This record gives sequence, structure tokens and C-alpha cells, in this order.
Amino acid sequence: MSPSVIFDAVMLGFEYSLLAVGIYISFRILDMADLTVDGSFCLGMAVSATCAVAGHPVLGLVLGCVAGAAAGCVTGLLITRAKINPLLAGIISMTGLYSVNIYVLGGPNVSLLDAPKAYDTFVTLAKGVLKVSQVKMVFIVVLVAAIVAVLAAFLHTESGLAMRATGDNEDMCRASSINTNLMKVVGLAVANCLVGLTGALLAQYQGYADMGSGTGMVMVGLASVIIGELFGGRRGVTAGLVCSVVGSVVYRLIIQSALMVNFIDSNALKLISACIVAVFMGAPAVRDAIRSSKQKKVAREKAEAYELALASAATAGSTTAAGSPAGAAPSDDATTEGGR
Repeated sequence: MSPSVIFDAVMLGFEYSLLAVGIYISFRILDMADLTVDGSFCLGMAVSATCAVAGHPVLGLVLGCVAGAAAGCVTGLLITRAKINPLLAGIISMTGLYSVNIYVLGGPNVSLLDAPKAYDTFVTLAKGVLKVSQVKMVFIVVLVAAIVAVLAAFLHTESGLAMRATGDNEDMCRASSINTNLMKVVGLAVANCLVGLTGALLAQYQGYADMGSGTGMVMVGLASVIIGELFGGRRGVTAGLVCSVVGSVVYRLIIQSALMVNFIDSNALKLISACIVAVFMGAPAVRDAIRSSKQKKVAREKAEAYELALASAATAGSTTAAGSPAGAAPSDDATTEGGR
């Protein structure tokens, strides 16, 4: 790949990295499969595009975060108050958000080519020093680094530890007087806030907002998280957040490499994401099955060796008894042993 292609793939990976961090919070920390993501991503994109067209791009990023957090709160309340299964609650929110997104966007898509962007001020300041693409890269990297740092600090506070404990063992948290329902709502709000911010950033970076952009975002985020865990494992929450960002970048590089060698076409991106998630999530079960098969093979070989040793001992004893002279008087030692 050429340096420009690598640069574009890395920048796209950073643009989607907060999506991966949001998925990490809901999937790993809260231990929930949140399907609200597809709707909250498009909601953040729609809000950002609407505000940018109105001439307020920075406000669009802020309101995109708020809109995503509101969507996460709705899902959290459906889970905690209405006692709806998390998967069904996510589907309900995602379905409802489709209509909301159409109303907010005002149509199936909106162009932002002539609208102001949040990074325009930095482009003006760095004019003659950095290219526009370089300014956009610096802006997104600094923003992602700041958000990850704030999240890591929050997850080490008392409230953050309570949220992490809720995902690990909810019953124990209730016994410790922790409001687990509140922790779930807050966790889903934070996760979807990041997803909404991702959609808001992407709308301004790519120059348009589209209703179909949110489809399959859960798979993209999960693939990034799982790829990131190959590098850092599950050693800690800070490492998990950082590795989610790294996984997002690596995922985009993998996709770009596959497109460059004509291994896949652009229509197969969601299929590749689903395959990556299925392979890496199924890998532990396959590894355990292989390990169990090896252990059974070793145990079987030991049992066969033991049976062979017993058979050899029995054969040797029979041969010794058959080789003794018929009617021979037992020796003194044998008589003594018999008496004993």
C-alpha cells in the first residue's frame, strides 16, 4: 500500500475508534450486547449534520454526544424499569430511532460539502504548516486520546469501579448496596454517547450524512474490540480502552489491504466484519476443545500403557509358574514365606 492509502486507513480507524470504545464499555464492562448502537450512531450523525448546515459544527459534536447518551438512557430504562431483555431493548430503541433519525435529518441524506466543519479553525491556524488532511488527523488523534484518558480516569473512581463490578457480578453488587440499575443506565449512556460522537465526527469528516450509515456498526465495533484484545488481552480496563483504539486502526488496515489486493469488494465489508467476530469469539471454544482432546488422548495412552504393563506382568508370572519342575518340593524360603 502507498503511504497515502495507509494514512487514509489510519485516519478512518481513529474516526471509528470511539465507536469501538463504546462497544467495549457495553460489551466487556457491562457484559451486555447493546444493539442501540446502529441507531445512536446514525442519530449522532444526523444531529451533527443538521447543526453543521445551520453553521454550528462544534455544537453539532456536543449535541451528537447528548443525543447518543439519551438513546442509551432509553435502552437502559427499558432494561432496568420495564424488565425487558437487553437484546430486545436494544432492538426496540434501534427501531424507534430510525424514524427519529429521518425527522432530524429531514431526508435520507444531507450533504455537508459547503457547510463549516469543527476542525476549520485549526486548518486556518495551521495554514502553510500542515496540510488539511494532517490537521484533521491531529484533531481526531488528540480528541480520541483525551476522551480515552478521561474514561480511564473515570473507570478508576468509585463510581467507575461500581460500574465495572456491576458487569462482573451484579448479585454481589446488590448485596453491597450498589444501585446496579443506575450503573447500567449510566454505562449505556456513556457507551452510546461515544457512539453518537463517532457518527457526529464522521458526518463532518466525510462531508455527508446518510440514513444507511449506521447499519452494521455493532459488527464493526465488535471486530475492532476483538482484534484489539489480540494485542493487549484483558489485562485491565485502561489497556482495554487503548487496545480498542488500536484494534479499530488495525481493522481498517486489514480491510484496506484486502481491498487493495482485490480479495474482497466494498459490498463485502459487513460480511468480513461478521466473519472476524465469529472466528475470534469462537476461537476460545475451539482452543478448549483441542486442549480437551489432547488431554483425553494422553489419558487414553496412559491407560493403554498401564493395561499393557499389567498384561506383561501376568504373562511373565504364568511363564515362571509353567517353568518350575513338576512335583518339586518347595524351598525353605518358600516354606518360610508360606508360614508367614
